[in-house]
Amino acid sequence: MNKLLFFAFLLLPALIFIFENGKLVTYAEEDALEDEVEIEGEGDVEEQANSEDEEDTASTTSPYADTTLLFVRPTLTGSSQLELPAGRPVEFLVGFRNKGDQEFVVDTLEASFRYPMDFNFFIQNFSAIPYYKTIEPEQEATFHYSFLPSETFAGRPFGLNILLNYRDNGGNFYQEAVFNETVQIIELEEGLDGETFFLYVFLAAGVVLLLVIGQQTLLSVGKKRSSSSGSSNSSRKSAPVETGTSNPNNVDYDWLPKQTLANLNKEVLQKSPKSKPVSPRQRKVKAGANNHS
Repeated sequence: MNKLLFFAFLLLPALIFIFENGKLVTYAEEDALEDEVEIEGEGDVEEQANSEDEEDTASTTSPYADTTLLFVRPTLTGSSQLELPAGRPVEFLVGFRNKGDQEFVVDTLEASFRYPMDFNFFIQNFSAIPYYKTIEPEQEATFHYSFLPSETFAGRPFGLNILLNYRDNGGNFYQEAVFNETVQIIELEEGLDGETFFLYVFLAAGVVLLLVIGQQTLLSVGKKRSSSSGSSNSSRKSAPVETGTSNPNNVDYDWLPKQTLANLNKEVLQKSPKSKPVSPRQRKVKAGANNHS
């Protein structure tokens, strides 16, 4: 008996029944029903949101308007992905054709860079150019737009989104994505940038400086050699020349030819008095007299 009461006490919380609307329903069944209701409600909300998104996307463009896009700079190539040069202007033309019975007014044209994995994230917005151009039925118009990708974006892909905003006479506003694809920003290596130019300037200045230093060194060495050779020649020229007499007036005879100097020396020697020869006996007598004195 005690065992039965113990098991009944353990199973009582799980087997509590309620009487609602003429039915016995357990708490577990009620929780399951609530979960099913919540799941069904979430499914209805998702379907409603998807239907609203479809209606919004369907209402952003008008069936009576046709648009075309043409890139002027750079031109499109055969590659699957458009490549835009960093730091260079990008230009394109957007054509608008009114094939309906009422007028359209093109308001603005804008562009932006988006995150390539999710186009809802903006990386850079470019200016929206206002046109406010009225397009009559069965008429066409072309609009020009240009922007400049930053040089810091080189080497990376981005989503390029080009939007055309226009409206009709009934006050309905439309927005059409003329271009909405991933592009590659590339870096052009042609030409000289500022750093390379200044590097070449400094290299040229260094070469000129080395040439000037070398020239000055060669000139100084040449001057030293010429001065040394000139001093040796002057020492040779300033060798003593026998003139026969002293030179009290310090006259420089180096500029005279050797033959002329030789002739002058001969004349001086001829005019000078000759000394008489002294015999050996007289020399001894003179020497003895000097000793006695």
